Amino acid sequence: MMLALEVVQLPVTDIDRALAFYTEQAGFILDVDYRPAAEFRVVQLTPPGSACSVQLVIADSPGRVHNLYLVTTDLADEWAKLIARGVAVGAVRHKDPVETWAGRWSTGLDPQRRDYASFADFADLDGNTWTLQERGHRAS
Repeated sequence: MMLALEVVQLPVTDIDRALAFYTEQAGFILDVDYRPAAEFRVVQLTPPGSACSVQLVIADSPGRVHNLYLVTTDLADEWAKLIARGVAVGAVRHKDPVETWAGRWSTGLDPQRRDYASFADFADLDGNTWTLQERGHRAS
């Protein structure tokens, strides 16, 4: 048996505005923009390399989705790309010490680039929040 999470619904107030943010700034890939009737539209996007997509759904007062994780092998590179496309990404931080969650946050990437140690955050225009997390970094 296998269970795979493939789609997460993301509440937004304006689908066209959210679509532009996710494709032009966050770099997501548009999978589907289907409107069979004026009152029904399906817009689905996938982060590059992901097996899970997001589906934009209209909500007059959207309940925010928080801390969706985007895992990358090079946090510094992804952070720079998002900044270059106009996304307000927070500072990179790392857990110190990594071995326990009782520690503190330190500025910048984990010096050893250990898995699950380095993070940065951003939000979309509706306040849904994303956390970038580095895992599997290999020095070039």
